[in-house]
Amino acid sequence: MSNGQWYPPEWPDRIRALASGELTVVPPKRAATVMLLRDGADGPAVHMLRRRVSMAFAGGAYAYPGGGVDARDSRPVRWTGPSLRDWAGRLGLDEASAQAVVCAAVRETYEEAGVLLAGPTPDTVVSDTTGDDWEADRQALVDRELSFADFLDRRGLVLRSDLLAAWARWITPEFEPRRYDTWFFVAALPEGQRTRNASTEADRTVWIRPAEAAAGYDRGELLMMPPTVSTLRALEPCGSAAEALAAARQQDMTPVLATAELVDGELVLSWPGHAEFTKRIAPGGPR
Repeated sequence: MSNGQWYPPEWPDRIRALASGELTVVPPKRAATVMLLRDGADGPAVHMLRRRVSMAFAGGAYAYPGGGVDARDSRPVRWTGPSLRDWAGRLGLDEASAQAVVCAAVRETYEEAGVLLAGPTPDTVVSDTTGDDWEADRQALVDRELSFADFLDRRGLVLRSDLLAAWARWITPEFEPRRYDTWFFVAALPEGQRTRNASTEADRTVWIRPAEAAAGYDRGELLMMPPTVSTLRALEPCGSAAEALAAARQQDMTPVLATAELVDGELVLSWPGHAEFTKRIAPGGPR
């Protein structure tokens, strides 16, 4: 392929199996990911990590910090920002599920990037999350020994949901064995905090301008999944993190789910509204 679109070699066979009714569709798990932005002289840069090649899902692909929703993310938490009712309307969920998705976004950003969107009061944010005590708590969250609600209570912190803005929602294709219903958020790096590669699933991290990352994908140098490329392209016009947060209010949150069809023997894989990712495999193609 000429670009860096992640396209596993087993997909054609799985698409054929789905079309013939031989494949059981796996329900998607809810997940959240955050496009963390930092302003620079040339505009905002986004924090990205490269998934280890050994990872079963999207190995070697560049992505944003994120992960699955923990069942305990719906526990009552110290909260400020838009109400759960407002978040539920924006995310297309009930209030408990909306809280879980927002909590997952904040928690996973802390677990994978060491950045925490929370503060001691509704209008402040922690300025430093380094040190052995912070690392111990972060690891306890990763190991699921500590819930996010208990973590916030222990440190007397309030989750700053106002520092997040919902940007998009993508669902893994039905023929994938590992499926996620993922909400994409945007946020600005809090003053005083810094990112680090705290994820065991990533072998490197970068700060990169959205246009530069998208260009790397176009040249086939950076491997990415369609949702990542799509969100990067949508971020390109934003001249600052603040502009991106404001632009998020206008972003369409309709879920994007790929469709796979057999047309005259040809496999056609497409993402509604995103024609650039369409893949066609002629009869007798990769099997």
